[in-house]
Amino acid sequence: MAFHLRPDAPELPDFSLLKRLARDQLIYLLEQLPGKKDLFIEADLMSPLDRIANVSILKQHEVDKLYKVEINKPVLSSSEHCCPGTFCFGLVFLLSCRLCFLVRPRIKNMRYIANLVNTDKLAGRTRKYKVIFCPQKFYACEMVLEEEGIYGDVSCDEWAFSLLPLDVDLLSMELPEFFRDYFLEGDQRWINTVAQALHLLSTLYGSFPNCYGIGRCAKMSHELWRTLEEEEEGETKSRRPEIGHIFFLDRDMDFVTALCSQVVYEGLVDDTFRIKCGSVDFGPEVTSSDKSLKVLLNAEDKVFSEIRNEHFSNVFGFLSQKARNLQAQYDRRRSMDIKQMKNFVSQELKGLKQEHRLLSLHIGACESIMKKKTKQDFQELIKTEHGLLEGFSLRESTSYIEEHIDRQVSPIESLRLMCLLSITENGLIPKDYRSLKTQYLQSYGPEHLLTFSNLRRAGLLTEQAPGDTLTAMESKVSKLVTDKAAGKITDAFSSLAKRSNFRAISKKLNLIPRVDGEYDLKVPRDMAYVFSGAYVPLSCRIIEQVLERRSWQGLEEVVRLLNCTEFAFTDVTKEEKDASESLRLILVVFLGGCTFSELSALRFLGREKGYRFIFLTTAVTNSARLMEAMSELKA
Repeated sequence: MAFHLRPDAPELPDFSLLKRLARDQLIYLLEQLPGKKDLFIEADLMSPLDRIANVSILKQHEVDKLYKVEINKPVLSSSEHCCPGTFCFGLVFLLSCRLCFLVRPRIKNMRYIANLVNTDKLAGRTRKYKVIFCPQKFYACEMVLEEEGIYGDVSCDEWAFSLLPLDVDLLSMELPEFFRDYFLEGDQRWINTVAQALHLLSTLYGSFPNCYGIGRCAKMSHELWRTLEEEEEGETKSRRPEIGHIFFLDRDMDFVTALCSQVVYEGLVDDTFRIKCGSVDFGPEVTSSDKSLKVLLNAEDKVFSEIRNEHFSNVFGFLSQKARNLQAQYDRRRSMDIKQMKNFVSQELKGLKQEHRLLSLHIGACESIMKKKTKQDFQELIKTEHGLLEGFSLRESTSYIEEHIDRQVSPIESLRLMCLLSITENGLIPKDYRSLKTQYLQSYGPEHLLTFSNLRRAGLLTEQAPGDTLTAMESKVSKLVTDKAAGKITDAFSSLAKRSNFRAISKKLNLIPRVDGEYDLKVPRDMAYVFSGAYVPLSCRIIEQVLERRSWQGLEEVVRLLNCTEFAFTDVTKEEKDASESLRLILVVFLGGCTFSELSALRFLGREKGYRFIFLTTAVTNSARLMEAMSELKA
């Protein structure tokens, strides 16, 4: 039942080198500020930093104290009770004469640092300040430091840390803001970060002979990366490529997959408990104690690695069988002599105890998921989603969404279902759009009005245009997509009204499998198992089709319907024979985030076809994170 690799599956590169490089660079930057120092870390950098350099490593390099950058709290206390040289976050503590800030390149962080430095100046305190930007420094940040009058008081550096290995086959840039910045605001600043990350990979593991991509962001990232490669061609040209193919995929090319409820185990854990930076906090309801426990979820967890890609309906059976096998191994002790018992204790017992602990945790997690999903009537929700994907029972589905809103189940969930309805139907008819929007604002509050504007701009929740005028205009312009001279015109029209054409694409690529009888989830036949046999993820199907064809040939109509720009690049001089291991190793770059369902689907495809996939994503996402990125209400 569990996923097993084919004997001929290629070996994965060792990505632990990326961690060592990141750690060494950080240590070098910290040592640029000699002596004892206090380190202020931005909240969303704490988890990635913990995976690279723990507290003991930082202490070895003269980091005295660690503090979290808290923008909304006062930096300095003006209270008379605070001694000179102290900072107050509700408590008074002494700071050293050297302060180092590890932050994202954000304006609010610059204001925070400027406030701190200027307060020191007013109080007559002299300190040394260093700002380390991660993963890169932006000109706008330096401008703020200059405006605040502290540019000459601080030294600035970059920690070019943009590749965090979360697992043996998963690299994350940990840039959740990429999605909103690019796909909503049109901000292209992170594209250079993507190109630099790819350049580092090609430097370490050889260049990629075959490049494919779909989407505007994908094309820009590819072009900038190729420019970097050409500038340093000598470094990578001599290396034999370890990775044969690279795919670039824009998130807005496939919103449907990201909006669907996940039913593979890892996806459900993410939807229920929120996996953050490869680890999850299991609360008392899972640990069966009064404490929470932070658990790392990766291939080293032997229990998790066997169930992560499985449909949830299979997981309980697997765990109970595993528990029986474990008990049988414990029971062997009864028939052992003293020598055998000694070997058992020294060699096996520790491993069995560890497996028992992990097994207990995952059983607890499954029970917790089951309780929550039963309470939410998960089966009815999945049935509604499948109806939307297949285009059946639309009235019933709309009524379900209205009931969801009226009962105030969850503002995020209600938005997600509305977006799924909109994308699968190429926009809502004006009457339904106005009705659902009004009900939503009345139920959850008028403060969500700006969120609707964002969803519309991103093409997630749109209203069908009256008549065919706009559609005809769009179809004429879309034919010019491949013409570089018409690129700007096309972008202007696509922003005017972005249509998803989901139904037509679904038919072309057979995304809704035709199944005789019941879909067997225990022995899945295709990638649709990640959505209970109802839907093959569009992003994964495109990768499958391009790999089969070794080009975009025959997919022109699909590309046109997606309103995207496709590209393919093959370095003929580096191309090896089909039997080459490197050609069966494939890197997939998700720009704007990927879901655990997509990872499971592609792992399944790799197992079936003899490929091995490596994933690079700007961040791991799910439907809730997607909606939160579009929301104007900050938690």
